[in-house]
Amino acid sequence: MNRLEIKEFISSAIEPKNMCRIFFKYNYNYSYHFPLMVSDKLFLSANEDDFIIDGFSIRRFRDIKKVEFKNDKCDEIIKHEGILDNIEVPQIDITDWHSTFSSLSKLDMNVIVEKESLDEDEWAFYIGKIVKVLKSKVIFKHFDADGIWQEENYEIPYSQITSVTFASRYIDIFSKYV
Repeated sequence: MNRLEIKEFISSAIEPKNMCRIFFKYNYNYSYHFPLMVSDKLFLSANEDDFIIDGFSIRRFRDIKKVEFKNDKCDEIIKHEGILDNIEVPQIDITDWHSTFSSLSKLDMNVIVEKESLDEDEWAFYIGKIVKVLKSKVIFKHFDADGIWQEENYEIPYSQITSVTFASRYIDIFSKYV
């Protein structure tokens, strides 16, 4: 699939609330998403994990290798359980990373920013809050695995970001204890 076909496929899943199995270039495994919104370069989705919606993510179309509908018993269960009935689409401008971070910063919540890669040495993971949104990068305050805020802020160039996650169980629960 080329990028346009991928974008059209994901766009077609929004209104009927179809679950998509998405294969990313930086991951050997696929993940499940309910697409909620698309822009030219990015898409916003609700993340599915074992019959629950576990937060939202914004990702780049260019990182997708393959996408397909997940049309099986699990998808049927999710619809019958009404798991999708209460999803509210976050009001975020996903035109590009700059607009995305500008929108997220107004929500004043902790987020995860990642640079995903098949090479573990290239992988970067930041969890914390947005300090400042600049033209080509975001200034980010990160806390570590012990819940300790790092003294220095990180400057994360938009060109290195593959995904932003927010309102997930991991972020919300961990954030209570930092």
